[in-house]
Amino acid sequence: MLFNSLEFAVFFPIVFCLYWFVFNRKLQLQNLLILISSYIFYGWWDYRFLGLIFLSTIVDYTIGLLIHSEKTKNKKRVYLWTSILFNLIVLGFFKYYNFFVDSFIELFYGLGYEIKSKWTLNIILPVGISFYTFQTMSYTIDIYRKSLAPTKDFISFASFVSFFPQLVAGPIERASNLLPQILIKRKFDYVQAVQGLRLILWGMFKKVVIADSLAPIIDDIFNHNSDFSSGMLWLGAIYFSFQIYCDFSGYSDIAIGTSKLLGFELMSNFKTPYFSRNIGEFWRRWHISLSTWFRDYLYFPLGGSQYSEIKTLRNIFVIFIVSGFWHGSNWTFVVWGLIHAILYIPSFIFKTNRKYVSSIVAENSIFPNLKEIWQMLTTFFFVLIAWVFFRASSIQTAGAYIKAMFIKNDLDKYESFDFYKHKYYIILLVGLIVMEWLFRKNERDILFFLENNMKIRYVGYICISIIIIYNLLLNEKASFIYFQF
Repeated sequence: MLFNSLEFAVFFPIVFCLYWFVFNRKLQLQNLLILISSYIFYGWWDYRFLGLIFLSTIVDYTIGLLIHSEKTKNKKRVYLWTSILFNLIVLGFFKYYNFFVDSFIELFYGLGYEIKSKWTLNIILPVGISFYTFQTMSYTIDIYRKSLAPTKDFISFASFVSFFPQLVAGPIERASNLLPQILIKRKFDYVQAVQGLRLILWGMFKKVVIADSLAPIIDDIFNHNSDFSSGMLWLGAIYFSFQIYCDFSGYSDIAIGTSKLLGFELMSNFKTPYFSRNIGEFWRRWHISLSTWFRDYLYFPLGGSQYSEIKTLRNIFVIFIVSGFWHGSNWTFVVWGLIHAILYIPSFIFKTNRKYVSSIVAENSIFPNLKEIWQMLTTFFFVLIAWVFFRASSIQTAGAYIKAMFIKNDLDKYESFDFYKHKYYIILLVGLIVMEWLFRKNERDILFFLENNMKIRYVGYICISIIIIYNLLLNEKASFIYFQF
């Protein structure tokens, strides 16, 4: 079930009414409703997915209790690794089995279709498997570290694993944040609900109006890049940079907003990342739930930056390459992660990677200074180049695309930029940048400028809603990009 679908427009109001007006007197019934609703939401794609998420829930629920009750450290470690290996095997089989088989065959046998068809399987990738397996792994790891006590309430734990607003594309929640909220009684908060509705509205605008409108043009440019001028290839890369941001951050906004309507606070996943002044700051603002997950559960266990500089550099490369591979079963994602590792290294060596931890760009002024503008533009430039590998179907295609961005200039032979044709999209992106700049200090304080006047506020809400509905009717209903991960 997609957020931008008629089914969800019917589904969520029903859940909301039952949640607050029928089952609100008893916490256990509210949590049971969350669980049932989450399984309906997830099973809407394919009911067969439900068996896998239920199995993952049972395994990690049981192992969490075993780790907590066990006295000997060795047995605790055995239970922990059972959980980790189970989740990695499930994830690896469904997401990476065919990739490894194809890579092995291509390496040793060439591109033999008969060999491939013999060993590859017709595997359906369960939606959101990368997200909920990481979520359940963090639960058992935190129990092993004694930073979290396991719950004996299976319904509540199952609700945590399958919580439908963030189930299929994050944020990847920690049990230490979401589970305590599930275990305590919740009260309806009007202010929280209004914030949630605004986030949903803004998230839908980014997804439906911007990301989905750009998608056909981006597909055309990337799929037929040899037919376009270098200027159009640059435009295609810029468009994709904003498409993936609006698509993914739009989902996160809707997920956080929907959760607010149910009385939950999820972690922030994006904080205006394209206003970052270096790669280190970019990764503190982009897909925060994943980057902090890798930091806490992989980078620190590897030693972090506690040992020699060589080992620290090794750990940085491991984190970025694994992060790239997490995104999909294609070498392009590995290269994307490797590029970001290479970009991050100079920042680490010169000790600027944490320079902007507690500040934002133009913190005490309306406009950035020339130095900040240069920093943001150069950071965005390198991020944009890396996005080409993320979007391309192969490393060779990405290489050819980037090469043509810099050397192709025969405008008579290739389709070139037409401002009139693209002015609508350019206006949208300029408007997006202005809006993001206005609430860069608080990514959740959406549409705050509409608060001063009730008439202006509701006219603004109505106009944005009409634009969203118009684009929903105009464009084909599109899935979220990160559903494939």
